[in-house]
Amino acid sequence: MADPLSSDLASLRIDRGTPAPTRWASRLLAVFLGTGTVAAVGYVGVLPRVKGELFQQEVQITEVSMVSPVQATVTVTSTGYVVPQVISKVGAKISGRVSKVFVKEGDSVKAGSVIAQLDDADQRSAIAAAVSRVAVSHAHVQAARANLADMEQQSRREEALVKSGAAGRATLEDLQAKQASLLEQVKASESEATAAQSDVDSLRTNLLDRTIVSPIDGTVVSKPVEVGEMVLPAGNPVAEIADFKTLLVETDVPEGRLHLLKKGSPAEIVLDAYPERRYRGEATEFGQRVNRSKATLVVKVRFTDSLDDVLPDMAARVSFLTQPIAKESLAEKPKRVVPANAVFDREGAKNVFVIADGKLRLQRVTLGAPVGSGFELIDGPPTGTKIVSSPRAELADGQSIKEKGT
Repeated sequence: MADPLSSDLASLRIDRGTPAPTRWASRLLAVFLGTGTVAAVGYVGVLPRVKGELFQQEVQITEVSMVSPVQATVTVTSTGYVVPQVISKVGAKISGRVSKVFVKEGDSVKAGSVIAQLDDADQRSAIAAAVSRVAVSHAHVQAARANLADMEQQSRREEALVKSGAAGRATLEDLQAKQASLLEQVKASESEATAAQSDVDSLRTNLLDRTIVSPIDGTVVSKPVEVGEMVLPAGNPVAEIADFKTLLVETDVPEGRLHLLKKGSPAEIVLDAYPERRYRGEATEFGQRVNRSKATLVVKVRFTDSLDDVLPDMAARVSFLTQPIAKESLAEKPKRVVPANAVFDREGAKNVFVIADGKLRLQRVTLGAPVGSGFELIDGPPTGTKIVSSPRAELADGQSIKEKGT
């Protein structure tokens, strides 16, 4: 039978074989588990965005376009710019300081209208001095003619005396020699007067050159020089004037499509500035040299309708047609169209990915009836906006992308 005291002592013994877990080990385990949870969340929520920022995905680009009602008769479509065929960069014939400016940008002028005036005080002073020299020269001419007339009278008297035998020929010959000398003095004085008058005419011509006039009818399309500015014959123009009646669209047509066009081919012109407005036109002139690098030829298209609101350098889209546009059909407005392959469903709505500053922007759209390979865009991005074609499911709003081919 065991001693009760020994049993009690045995129950108080410490078991050193399996140590109990310490408090610091528990804390370390908790931290480890927490870190793992955060990493998992980050992988699921943050990593895709970081990946999108660091690794740009390539996407195919298309755009929202404006489709005209005459689309079925289009043979060739090209782009270009409105260019005046008559333009003048008005310069100064002489150097000078601008004292007055009579026009501003946008003003209409006629040929001969005064545009600017150069300071002419020194020129007027020079003219006044030259006029005085002309007066002095004329006085010398009058004096020389008077002396010549007096000598001619003396010669006639002496000649009469010689004929009557009252005087010898020596005195007459002296008078005739003086008469010839005075005649030459009269001629010299007249030449001096003519030269002085030529100086006046030259100075007056230079004075006229200080008045700068428009050589053509047109509109001032650049900011004129400022009062006080120096101008030079080979310097910047005083003003640039364009004849808006000669505005044409110069468009680059692919070389391989030229056989579809001829002089007089009807066309529809849509300006980027007024996408809702349509202008009728026709091909009027073909360039004489193909651009080898672009494989295009410049075709000039004139407006057959009013040129209201059309300005130089406006961007234009030209559609060459198989038949002219009827005047009554011009009232039909073109439709804004989005390609069908750019539209996708997300969160129960139709969307497109708009490209802005190299990033994707998710934008909802409202579609109308089908138009060709797309849909009429009732509500959405404006014409010309770049959007993603056939967007992949993993693309997200705000993601950085790279356009294919760039």
